[in-house]
Amino acid sequence: MGPTRPPLPEFPSVSTKPKLRSFPDRLRQIAMFEIGGLVLITPPFAWASGVPIRDSIGLLALLALMAAIWNGAYNTAFDWIEGRLTGRTADRRPFRLRAVHALGFESGLLVMTLPVIVWWTGMGWVEALIADIGLAITYTIYAFLFNLGYDRLFPIAPAGGEADAAGLAAER
Repeated sequence: MGPTRPPLPEFPSVSTKPKLRSFPDRLRQIAMFEIGGLVLITPPFAWASGVPIRDSIGLLALLALMAAIWNGAYNTAFDWIEGRLTGRTADRRPFRLRAVHALGFESGLLVMTLPVIVWWTGMGWVEALIADIGLAITYTIYAFLFNLGYDRLFPIAPAGGEADAAGLAAER
């Protein structure tokens, strides 16, 4: 007989209802993310793309609005699915899943924003794609770091209002 295999890990049943961020908390997360992104990304985008700063601010503000709507929908859906499959809240997300999360967010946003960049700037599709990919790479890194920091600064309270050891440690 061959070696015995360890048992497969048990996952919570699909009926598990994960604790999600509250609506006000989600709004705070989105606002902080988008404002921070505009402040950090507009100057380098204007410089690298050759799009005047005023036009860059307008374009990136429109893209930020699109991203804010996508952010709320994507993060809520991702958190819900992750919680249903693992029973884990978003602030307990492991490193690899954080990377998948950030890449999925930026890939979906790229598909939505490319036509807007072409229309707003008059760039060709290839030039706009390069600009959008540059934005996506920059925002992917930013999203990863922002969400990691946000989850550490604003952990999700366990169901029932009980603080666990990680939550108590975060408060200290």
